[in-house]
Amino acid sequence: MANTFTCLRYHVVFSTKHREPWLRASVQERVCAYLGGIAREHELTPLLVGSMDDHIHMLLGIPTTVTVSEALKYVKGGSSAWIKENVPGCRGFAWQDGYGAFTVSKSSESSVKEYIAHQHEHHRVRTFQEEYRALLARHGIKYDERFLWD
Repeated sequence: MANTFTCLRYHVVFSTKHREPWLRASVQERVCAYLGGIAREHELTPLLVGSMDDHIHMLLGIPTTVTVSEALKYVKGGSSAWIKENVPGCRGFAWQDGYGAFTVSKSSESSVKEYIAHQHEHHRVRTFQEEYRALLARHGIKYDERFLWD
């Protein structure tokens, strides 16, 4: 084949350190916009960014030249300092180490966008911990509960 073509989409999830509720409703739109901007700066494609008080969901296109871990390092690392400096009351802010990254086919993209867009409704009946365990189970990822949250 003369050329290489890819469509690599990931549903990524990461939380604030100790799942503290730093990302209150009044700052979520601004933080999501910034996360999208950092992604674009690194040639990633932010298809949708959604926030709750204690975690982020992103539907993110990542080129073959960037690993998933590099992409999340750019997004989390670049946003942490900005949040501390630019969001009132967030001087002690930090992201939790680690993340979840789940592949998304083009045919499933709209349902993942819908899921991310309706986080506030999901979390009326399900905690972040329940949601995250369900995502891991849905994708067949084994984990040790002792190391899941710290």
